[in-house]
Amino acid sequence: MKYFLLIFAFCTLISCKQSTESTKSSEVQPSKLIALFKASNSGYPNISVHRGGKGLVNYPENGLETLKYVNDSIVAVYEVDVAQTKDGHLVLLHDKTIDRTTTGSGNVDELTYDELKQFNLVDDYGNETTFKIPLFSDVLDWCVKHNVILTVDIKKTVSQKVVIDAIKAAKAEDHSIIITYDVEQAVSAYQLAPQLLLSVSARNNDEFERLLDAKIPTENMLAFTGTRLSEDAFFKRLHDNNIVCMLGTLGNLDKSAAAKGDELYRQWKEKGVDIIATDRPFEASKAIN
Repeated sequence: MKYFLLIFAFCTLISCKQSTESTKSSEVQPSKLIALFKASNSGYPNISVHRGGKGLVNYPENGLETLKYVNDSIVAVYEVDVAQTKDGHLVLLHDKTIDRTTTGSGNVDELTYDELKQFNLVDDYGNETTFKIPLFSDVLDWCVKHNVILTVDIKKTVSQKVVIDAIKAAKAEDHSIIITYDVEQAVSAYQLAPQLLLSVSARNNDEFERLLDAKIPTENMLAFTGTRLSEDAFFKRLHDNNIVCMLGTLGNLDKSAAAKGDELYRQWKEKGVDIIATDRPFEASKAIN
């Protein structure tokens, strides 16, 4: 009996050890971006390129070739838009239709990927290129290979889960930030992928309070503070919570900088803006770096 008890104890010990090791191995590791994008750090890119690059001659928005072109010149993160084709392929496209940005026409969700490949991308000036609408998977693979970071804007017709699953399949968690526009989207994204960094809409104290009430950890937040300059005190509050602040200068603020001087980018950064999301990435980067 004594011998049996010793064997039982030994087997129980081994089983517990294996169970503990199995639990540890199955734990989800947080994205490295969660540790990188902290207000207390300074090593993250401070430019976000809207739609992967806009207003560039011969380089269309949401094009893989455009990402490569911009990335050759500056250090940045790239905001891209993810849509889904009729046959389930994830592609980079901002609009519901392909009319504005390609030589074709029609709703993207009513066209197969093979049909999309018949058309070429055009730049913002209507110039036709030889570039095609890229697959999201190809963009993710390029980002992993070249250590590039995306902020991923998921179009309304696409589920967060499908996009997040694609990021996981590409092992691109350390290269992807999920964009959310309200608390409900932020909660859903966090539940699906608590290991990912989220761009959350925090334009004022009320929006930030709602995010806190939703129990989303502040460590998972990168705060998009809108396209208008917030009060200095609000930037300070976010920084006190170690949250990085992103200002969208795309639109009116970019126009102001173009008209009044690019030193405005530096002034906005001095007020507490950590990342500038812009349609003028080269000018903004030169001004603040």
